[in-house]
Amino acid sequence: MNNRRNQSNDRNSQGGNNRGKGGARGNSSSKPSSGKGKPTFGGKPSEEGKKSFGPKKPFNKPGEKPFVKRLKKAPVDDGTIRLNKYVANAGIASRREADELIKTGIVTVNGQVITEMGYKVQPDDEVRFDGRKISSEKNVYFVLNKPKGFISTSNDEKGRKTVMDLMSTATTARIFPVGRLDRQTTGVLLFTNDGYLTKKLTHPSHDIKKIYHVTLDKKLTANDLADIKKGVRLIPEGIAVVDEISFIEGRPKNEVGVELHIGWNRVVRRIFETKGYEVEALDRVSFAGLTKKTLQRGDFRRLTELEVNFLKML
Repeated sequence: MNNRRNQSNDRNSQGGNNRGKGGARGNSSSKPSSGKGKPTFGGKPSEEGKKSFGPKKPFNKPGEKPFVKRLKKAPVDDGTIRLNKYVANAGIASRREADELIKTGIVTVNGQVITEMGYKVQPDDEVRFDGRKISSEKNVYFVLNKPKGFISTSNDEKGRKTVMDLMSTATTARIFPVGRLDRQTTGVLLFTNDGYLTKKLTHPSHDIKKIYHVTLDKKLTANDLADIKKGVRLIPEGIAVVDEISFIEGRPKNEVGVELHIGWNRVVRRIFETKGYEVEALDRVSFAGLTKKTLQRGDFRRLTELEVNFLKML
């Protein structure tokens, strides 16, 4: 009896030991060891055979050369330029607008009307817009705060200083002053190589506004101010009419502001001379809406795109 009990206990003891070992094995398998079951990034498969995320090799068929991306060759500059760009560079219109103008037959090349889109102009071709010869040189625009002692011309036979001396570092383009300021007059002076805009801004029919700060040798009387408002006869041109004339707030009565659109030679000085005044200082503070703000005497700046567009709309 006792032998049976001992045998049964031995069997239970062995079974319990086996269950304990099984439990240990179960616990160890439920916690994978470090590194097992995770993808690797070196291009080799992991220990469990899973694919990695390494770089892929390009697929090539047997016997084929590997694909190599070739860069396009830069276009050869043969000196030609598309007609619409030529017209746009001349300051006539934008490229899109130039296309429409070309369609109307208003543009000629070497005397022949061209309406073909994409036509290319040769370097020695003569292009005309509405009968007027134009150039494809890129248009540039500058404003100068002119100081005293400089003549508003490209060159002077007497060797005196010109405004072009002040603009020598502005651009390599051949620019010219738009209109003139006499030698002793200071202020706003526009420069450009845009012949079309120059003609527009200087032609009397466009009534381009100019504003001057005038300093006289004595106080301006109320009667003389009223007479100038009515208009003063100048010989040989006729009646010089000012748009506005008034005393400058906070300044002495010998300083006045004058706004006018006529562009006669020395017109402001001559107006006051007819009334017995001498102009001691004359400063143009505005021309066609352009001012000399932020510019010291003798300094210049390039016009912004907004300013150029405004001038073209005048």
